[in-house]
Amino acid sequence: MGESIDNTKNIDNTNSINNTKSEVTDVKNNKDKNKLQKKKLPRVYLYFLYFLIFAVIGWILETCFSFYSLGHFTKRGFLFGPLCPIYGWGALILIMFFSTYKKHNLKLFIYAALIFSLFEYLVSFGMEALFSLKWWDYTEDFLNLNGRISIFYSFAWGIIAILFINFVYPFFKKKINIVLSKIPYGIQTTIVYGFGIILITDTVLSCIRYLM
Repeated sequence: MGESIDNTKNIDNTNSINNTKSEVTDVKNNKDKNKLQKKKLPRVYLYFLYFLIFAVIGWILETCFSFYSLGHFTKRGFLFGPLCPIYGWGALILIMFFSTYKKHNLKLFIYAALIFSLFEYLVSFGMEALFSLKWWDYTEDFLNLNGRISIFYSFAWGIIAILFINFVYPFFKKKINIVLSKIPYGIQTTIVYGFGIILITDTVLSCIRYLM
């Protein structure tokens, strides 16, 4: 009788230990699963996605404005693909360096107008020096500098910066985070690498086209 009771106790203890181990294993597996699910893209990858998105939006805006002005479709931008990189770089500059001025619209306006006027001038000068072509010309505009920048577009950059930091970027940031949360991390990185290869290839081929 005593041996039967001891055996029962041993079986219960064994079952208890096994259940405890099983619970610990389940908890560990759940933690590992949650860790994988919560893994996020590195910031540089996110910046690259923002670059692509706003470069495409810039191309669409340029194309629509050109169609409105000329009455027919014209190929806009430096690349073969539907991107205007200057808009992508502009968006990144705003996101990386101007987000802290979200509640200081006057400073944001002044700094953006100055920085982006300088940026636009340097890009125009560089592109013309490399490829002997002009992608924009403000010669006919009031208070322009060598046709590369003008007071009107400097003012526009300031307004755009205020709208972008306060409304556009928060909207896209929220939507992108929602979309990425539904895509496995491995697929996210594959998408980034894929677009990266396409962009590099397009850039190289575009440079060759204008240099030849």
